[in-house]
Amino acid sequence: MTTATAIQKILKSPRAVQHLDAMKQALMEETEKRKAFYEWIDENTKAEFIGGEVVVHSPVSGEHWMASDLLASTLSVYTRTKKLGKVGVEKVMISLTHNDYEPDIVFFKKEKADIFMQGQVLFPAPDFIVEILSKKTAKTDKTIKKADYAAHGVKEYWIIDPVKQTIEQYILLKDTDTEYFLPYIHSIDDDITSRVIEGFSIPVRAIFDEAANVEALAQLMKV
Repeated sequence: MTTATAIQKILKSPRAVQHLDAMKQALMEETEKRKAFYEWIDENTKAEFIGGEVVVHSPVSGEHWMASDLLASTLSVYTRTKKLGKVGVEKVMISLTHNDYEPDIVFFKKEKADIFMQGQVLFPAPDFIVEILSKKTAKTDKTIKKADYAAHGVKEYWIIDPVKQTIEQYILLKDTDTEYFLPYIHSIDDDITSRVIEGFSIPVRAIFDEAANVEALAQLMKV
C-alpha cells in the first residue's frame, strides 16, 4: 500500500479525525521514548530504536565477527587510500525519520562525510550499508531495515549470510527510487562489485577467508 493510498483510506473513514488525533498522540509519545533512548544509549551498548521500541543486540557469532572484520578492514583501507569517503563499523548510529539503527558496516561518500562535525553522534542515511545476518536480526534486516534504507536513499545495501556464505546485493537504480527491487544473489565462488564505491570489486570468498582477503586487497590496491 502506497502512502497516498493509506492516506485516502483514512480520509474516507467516518472516524478520520479521531484516527489522525490518535496518530498525533502516538507520535508524540514515541518522540519522548526516542529522546529517552538517546539519553540512555552509550558507546558500550549496541542497541537500536525501531518502531518505538528499544532493541538491544546480543554478542555476535564467530562467523559474523570474521566477515565483518574482513570486509570492513578491506573497505576502510581501500576507501581511505582512494580518498572516496568514510567507513564506519557497528557503533555508528544512523538516525532516520522514524528509526535509529547501528548497521554492521556503513560507508559515506566524501562529500557527505566532509560535513560531519566534531562530537557528532547521530548520522544521516549512508550511501552504502552492510548488515550481517544472525538468527535474532535476520527478519528485521530483510524487512523493516531494507524498506527503511531504501526509503531514505541508501543507494546500495548488502545482506551477508555468514553461514551460507552468500550476499544479497540491493541497488536503487534511480535517484527517485524509494524501494529496492529483486536482489543480485552472490555465492562463494562469485565476484561482487559495488555500484556506489568506485572500483571496489572483490571475490565473495574474500569476506570469509583470510588468505583470499589478503590477495583481494593486494589486487584492489593495484588498480
